[in-house]
Amino acid sequence: MSRPFLKMNGLGNDFVVVEARSAPFRPSEAEARAIADRASGVGCDQIIGIEPSDRADAFMRIWNADGGEVSACGNATRCVGWLLLEASGRPSAAIETEAGLLQVARAEDAADGAKQVTVDMGVPGLDWRDIPLAEEMDTRGVELQVGPIDDPILHTPGCVSMGNPHVVFFVPDAEAAPVREVGPMIEHHLLFPERANVGFAQIKGRDRIRLRVWERGAGLTKACGTGACAALVAAARRGLTDRKATVEMDGGELVIEWRESDGHVLMTGPVAVEFTGTLKDRAA
Repeated sequence: MSRPFLKMNGLGNDFVVVEARSAPFRPSEAEARAIADRASGVGCDQIIGIEPSDRADAFMRIWNADGGEVSACGNATRCVGWLLLEASGRPSAAIETEAGLLQVARAEDAADGAKQVTVDMGVPGLDWRDIPLAEEMDTRGVELQVGPIDDPILHTPGCVSMGNPHVVFFVPDAEAAPVREVGPMIEHHLLFPERANVGFAQIKGRDRIRLRVWERGAGLTKACGTGACAALVAAARRGLTDRKATVEMDGGELVIEWRESDGHVLMTGPVAVEFTGTLKDRAA
């Protein structure tokens, strides 16, 4: 059968969102790739299914553009959260994911009028087994480098799990960082048995980070919500920033706070609806 969808984005990180609480939606890897294909399909970074949940307002299922299912996506959580808040009229909602239960709440509109949502992303995973890594290491700075042994171009990244694995390299200039060249190599490095999202973070101040992310299964994206959270946590652990900062990405800005009182990470940013459509029968 045909299946209606919403095309949404969070800072340009874009999604095909399908309502699946009344009828199941489980595309195969090939079907998911077809939907995400920007030349012949709808085109997106991730595909989102909103399913029923016994524990929350909805369950959010996520497929990357390569067809693989993943556990977490911060920007998608804001988009789904906004839909749930709009439908209920309530100020907050709960979303169940494979990575756990996430709370979302309305935030003050941006200066340009954009609707904003805050997501409580929970406590970051900081143990090497949380990431996971293939061997025990201090995740503040793991033993990994790119380039000549005596003069590496990148080295000692921080690692954080935000329900998905992140590697964060600190670079002097994010614009010049070799994201497309190094990102795929690190994503598939043997140190990361579940692959990894790869961030390239430039510290611009105690309260500001410039970030570019090679996203696992999606490539270079305009924004990555969990990547922004991971960058702030990795930077704060090294004393490079305070526990709250604005993270600048190609698609715009997110405000990330690693709350000291309970260790939870809060992410605030905008959502946008681009258009509606209907998936072809092969992907329904």
